[in-house]
Amino acid sequence: MGMKNLLVTGGAGFIGANFVHYTLQNYPEYKVTVVDKLTYAGNPANVEKVLNKINFVTGDICDAELMDKLMAENDIVVHFAAESHNDNSLRDPWPFMQTNFIGTYTILEAVRKHGKRMHHISTDEVFGDLALDATEKFHESYPYNPSSPYSASKASSDHLVRAWVRSFGVKATISNCANNYGPFQHVEKLIPRQITEVLEGRQPKLYGKGDNVREWTHVDDHNEAVHLILQKGEIGETYLIGSGDERNNKYIVETILELMGKPKDDYTLVSDRPGHDLRYSNDSTRIRTELGWKPKYQDLRDGLKATIDWYKENEWWWKPQKEATEAKYKELGR
Repeated sequence: MGMKNLLVTGGAGFIGANFVHYTLQNYPEYKVTVVDKLTYAGNPANVEKVLNKINFVTGDICDAELMDKLMAENDIVVHFAAESHNDNSLRDPWPFMQTNFIGTYTILEAVRKHGKRMHHISTDEVFGDLALDATEKFHESYPYNPSSPYSASKASSDHLVRAWVRSFGVKATISNCANNYGPFQHVEKLIPRQITEVLEGRQPKLYGKGDNVREWTHVDDHNEAVHLILQKGEIGETYLIGSGDERNNKYIVETILELMGKPKDDYTLVSDRPGHDLRYSNDSTRIRTELGWKPKYQDLRDGLKATIDWYKENEWWWKPQKEATEAKYKELGR
């Protein structure tokens, strides 16, 4: 296989940056370009150690002229760029509409003009939530029922991709992933927030009673799934990605405390988030059977231990974010 030029939008964000690192380590046939607006969640430190191996462009995916130029120069775009934090979407929905909807439209038009290949990264949150006592899981044709401005904006972007495939023949695929965790995740998110609270000598904070259930997938497993879709995925199709390991938030906080040598009940309960979805669960049968995907971190404890070790060893990376993040949560009473 010859070299291919790969554009990664949002490549300085959590999952995007990990995708860049994973690609460079495992898929040398790609020459990688990253475009990132470098908002608070896009951190140049995430790709600092590989800047000599990639082409880094600071820019906005809503900039049609820039997207046109970058798509002309690349063969494939993997579209990670998104505003993604539910709490922030409740406080100010507009950036989510702008980046997640208009930005995706702008990329699609550039892809359409230049006849390139696109993979769109989405979330299982577009499906809404499931009852805590339900046995059903989300699947590729599950009806959309978003419950926050964030998930509604991602649902909208998914519909755009499907419409451009059908109307204009754009060569695109979609994946909806379960909750990711791992290195370079902003300290506003559940797992790194609790890890760094413990590292700074404070009690972790648990929303409500901690009953909300998520399916947790290590970011490296997610990114390997994306590469399989690029290689073998059927154009116009959607693939759900999930480890199959469902845990409630109480389990996550207690396990972090246990792995960090603290009593399991050494946490504080705080007010729940408005509209907090109860349960997410993906049926990832399709990507496992059709594309042969299998997660490396099938035991969540192993993945959490590796993640804790990373945050312990990389205080230089998360410390600058921490104070401002906790100030925002204090305003919200959480």
